[in-house]
Amino acid sequence: VQEVYVLQHSYALQNGCDETKLLGVFSSEDKAQQAIEMYRTLPGFCEHPQDFHLDKYLVDETCWTEGFCTIP
Repeated sequence: VQEVYVLQHSYALQNGCDETKLLGVFSSEDKAQQAIEMYRTLPGFCEHPQDFHLDKYLVDETCWTEGFCTIP
């Protein structure tokens, strides 16, 4: 089973909305951590250094199987 690591950067804006960026999909956690260290030196990202999110996924596996609902 192949694993990948999905790196995103997400933080709340002043208007209450979230700003999320997909930064990469990596073959190992170490490579993803190296990318985080590089991103932390860049404008914008260095102002939000704790807002990186790294998640492990299995290739060809479904992740969200319970559906969803929208609450107005």
